[in-house]
Amino acid sequence: MEELIEILEDLHPEVDFDECDTLIDDKILDSFDIVTIVTEVNEVFDVAIPAEELIPDNFNSAKAIWELIEKLQDE
Repeated sequence: MEELIEILEDLHPEVDFDECDTLIDDKILDSFDIVTIVTEVNEVFDVAIPAEELIPDNFNSAKAIWELIEKLQDE
């Protein structure tokens, strides 16, 4: 999870990713951020995020992104 938080903090150092659960709802993350996150997650965690998983619920919080990564690693 620490590596994921580092990725997110590189994009938006002003956000408390441990607490924020409205990253998409509050428009903190935009489409360019999502592309960056997907690319970084693919490289760092060696998982490919399929297009059907690119939904707001999976990116609204660091916890949701982490749960997606864990799910994909288990597949």
